[in-house]
Amino acid sequence: MASAAEAMEKSVSGGMDGPSAAAASGGELVAELLGVFNELSERMGDGLATSSSSRMLFRALKLALPALGQRAQAQALAVAASLADLQMDAEVISGGMLREAVDAGAVSIGDVEAQIGAGTAQLLRESLRLEHAPTEVDLLDEDRASALRKLVLSSYDIRAVILELAVKLDMMRHLHEYLPRHQQRVKALEVMKIYAPLAHAVGAGRVSLELEDLSFRFLFPQAYDQVDQWLSGQEAECLLLIDAYRERLLQALNADGELSRTARSVSVQGRYKSRFSTMKKLVKDGRRPEDVNDILGLRVILDVVDGGASSQERACRRTHEVIQAMWKEVAGRTKDYIARPKKNGYRSLHVAIDVTEPGAKKMRPLMEIQIRTEEMHRFAEGGEASHSLYKGGLTDPAEAKRLKDIMLAAADMAALHLRDQPAAAGSDQGGGDPKNRAFRQLDNDRDGRISVEELIDLMEDLGAGGRDAKELMDLLDANCDGSLSSEEFQLFQRQVELKTTLKDKDDKYRKILKEKLQTPEDPGLIDVYRQELTDKLFTS
Repeated sequence: MASAAEAMEKSVSGGMDGPSAAAASGGELVAELLGVFNELSERMGDGLATSSSSRMLFRALKLALPALGQRAQAQALAVAASLADLQMDAEVISGGMLREAVDAGAVSIGDVEAQIGAGTAQLLRESLRLEHAPTEVDLLDEDRASALRKLVLSSYDIRAVILELAVKLDMMRHLHEYLPRHQQRVKALEVMKIYAPLAHAVGAGRVSLELEDLSFRFLFPQAYDQVDQWLSGQEAECLLLIDAYRERLLQALNADGELSRTARSVSVQGRYKSRFSTMKKLVKDGRRPEDVNDILGLRVILDVVDGGASSQERACRRTHEVIQAMWKEVAGRTKDYIARPKKNGYRSLHVAIDVTEPGAKKMRPLMEIQIRTEEMHRFAEGGEASHSLYKGGLTDPAEAKRLKDIMLAAADMAALHLRDQPAAAGSDQGGGDPKNRAFRQLDNDRDGRISVEELIDLMEDLGAGGRDAKELMDLLDANCDGSLSSEEFQLFQRQVELKTTLKDKDDKYRKILKEKLQTPEDPGLIDVYRQELTDKLFTS
């Protein structure tokens, strides 16, 4: 009897000959399904990956994977992974997994409703309807674009908006592969004017930044290359500096006795300037490269003991004093939005720091440090009059509050029908380890073992045959009892995980070697075009 490790190597690699070749096809399908299921469950986290959610996600994978070709599968998985990273629920992730199949006509909305549920089907309907919304307005008319964003935020299920954002992100990452140049620019303009601001509005800041950068690349390729060369030339060093400064500042703040009396805990986040944001400052604002003072950025978030306004301000001011003792503050560059909040209610303290070492021959970019409490941060990221909502086109606090209520109601409704029912005594219905979740999806009769009939059911759902299932069972069934125990299945799962890890490392090494083995070109000095670019192409 072959070991489970040997079975995995044969079934996944397709290394069998003769009569066993069929099992390679079926085994590879099962391994792919399990690998994706495990990864998405882990990305979702224990709070979201309930047994109800796991069942829905597993059914969505069984429906989507056989309906898609290899390239379409990769797109579907990328969209689903983005949604899981955004901590979306199983309905949204399932919608992301099936969106490409529905678009291609390989799966109908009726199929989704029958096999996955009405919630996912409705999310797909709204996402598909939202896809065509930008074609109804003149994107160069900022008032109309803003009105469309407001309509989307107030009229659509916010989870359908987030689903569509994940679809657009994957589209932009591969736009050059399937559209001619002029159509690339039309799509990029649509994303820049509608979807990047919407991502800000729903709190998906990282998605928004990537959408902006990708759109910038297609709209103004020459300008993008100039900014990219300038930032790339110092990016590796700057990322190391950000990590070092973040750790240094965190240690100093944690060691400060005065701050510890007002703040329970401190977190420090780091970030490097995006291409689009840099371009706006160099071109639209007319700044010189040395005047861009936030290429390096840190954000301090304070958990204040007493939530009162005076305590919050005192904690922020003390943090500012610690920073002043560590680095040289750039005179005239501090922006005090605590004493003078923005019109939309935004509060934070922005401090520009010169981190160039004394006597150094090379000047380092200035670093901006934002200081805020957790309450200020929640308000900035998702509050009633937040910066993110402002970016999305909602400048009216009452409008923003209405959106917030809609978002919470949608989340509550999803939680209601995705939560687990109380488990019967002795049963195992909780989320648990992702690999155990996968075992439970195959153990349909809940007898603690996977029978050959249950494996045949899975194979047939994936488009493989009963013979594949029987041969795979023979390979994995170490004790020859005609079924798979949890332990035998776990060994199979470990081999699936190993295969995925090796593939990821191979991709990483390939990327590193590609960069190191090519001859670098001297980018020279930045040459930013200062020609007049219409303000209509930028989101204020």
